[in-house]
Amino acid sequence: MSQELIFYTNPQSRGRIVRWMLEEVGVPYKTELLEYGGSMKSPEYLSINPMGKVPAIVHSGNVVTECAAICAYLAEVFPQAGLAPRDDREKANFYRWLFFTAGPVEAAVTNKNVFGSEPDADKQMMLGYGNYANTMDTLSLAVKANPFIAGERFTAADVYVGSHIGWGMQFGTMEKRPEFVDYFARLQERPAIKRAAELDDALVKETSEA
Repeated sequence: MSQELIFYTNPQSRGRIVRWMLEEVGVPYKTELLEYGGSMKSPEYLSINPMGKVPAIVHSGNVVTECAAICAYLAEVFPQAGLAPRDDREKANFYRWLFFTAGPVEAAVTNKNVFGSEPDADKQMMLGYGNYANTMDTLSLAVKANPFIAGERFTAADVYVGSHIGWGMQFGTMEKRPEFVDYFARLQERPAIKRAAELDDALVKETSEA
């Protein structure tokens, strides 16, 4: 079976997370650019992701969607990149904070900043994240505990968690807490995030001029 890696994305989407991850992994991949409301909803793409959303990857004929899952998958199938957790302590932090960000953080940020709602105190127990403030405080503790989210070194979890923190501060959906600022500054020093941004920014310019 072909080992081809195909990346379906739009540069103005969460596909930027996966672009960064792919640049960290450093293996060849093919980019398929999709349009909102157009090719993203085509029968061809819906056969890959029935949600009609990006990003998605197809590797060796296998489909992976959801940014957190794609980051974890790429770290595992390309171990030479050194982005997967190595010991039990790293694994605990890696999976804990990867899924905490994909679940409680995403839900809390979306509900507060997109829908403008916070659950009443008597209903917080019904939600996986409780409330926005507690979710942000917990994320702060995770970021302050170590230089990187899984421990002393950078892993794929930092791509996902770091992207959310970076965007949150950029668009005002997260406070610019000192620990968030310092953590994201460390991530911005990585060559892969710079390459990824340049590639996606070029695509934004290209599509806007088309």
